[in-house]
Amino acid sequence: MENPTASTGVRALSTVLHTLDLLRIVADSDRPLRLAEVVQRSGLGRATAYQRLLTLVEAGFLDLDGDQRYRISLYPARLAHAAMRQAGIGPRAEGVMADLMQTTGETVSLAVLDQGRPCIVARVETNLLLRAEQKIGSYMSLAGSASGRVLVAFASAPELAQLAASGETMPDPAIVAAAKSDGYALSSGYSNSGVTGIAAPVFGAGGRCMGALSLVIPEQRYQLDQSLGPLKQAAARLSSVFMGGTA
Repeated sequence: MENPTASTGVRALSTVLHTLDLLRIVADSDRPLRLAEVVQRSGLGRATAYQRLLTLVEAGFLDLDGDQRYRISLYPARLAHAAMRQAGIGPRAEGVMADLMQTTGETVSLAVLDQGRPCIVARVETNLLLRAEQKIGSYMSLAGSASGRVLVAFASAPELAQLAASGETMPDPAIVAAAKSDGYALSSGYSNSGVTGIAAPVFGAGGRCMGALSLVIPEQRYQLDQSLGPLKQAAARLSSVFMGGTA
């Protein structure tokens, strides 16, 4: 992607970038944050943090609840859906993912690399009561998640160089080699105890790995021989879709 700064000489507004840093701080929390907590996590002065939070509230990115805590509003969800729609990822993936969920009875996710980590961009939930909870927009680890291991195993050389320079912990080389050889990877179980993730690569134009299709299965129901075949078949169908064919 062309760097606008390099081509035009115009620099991004640092105040806007610093304000968006607070949005990421709130988004990375599993609960709403008070002003004092944002100050502590950002290292900003109280007045500066408050002004930037107020800006994000006025812009619709944050809500301020009755307990004076800041939380992500639903507006970013609208942006996420718009991004999915414009990229054509969601609508083209939903049918294949829904079929896989019906076949296996398990929750299906599609993850892509974003800022050096796997990010869930599409998801079809199982109807079963016992299920793993992850949301669209959730990030996972490269080293421990099945999707992360697959995305590293099938990354291009330039992508691998970027991932290595990102500071994120990389999967063990033996795990990467096995994933590339087997065409799938399992999760470590460390980040989500009680569940097992299994992922397979999804390829797009030019044969580039553009994502990882995964099943997240409670350990009580996990059986590799029953899950792997349907997962690989669905990943192949989805690859055909993204390469310009049909499902």
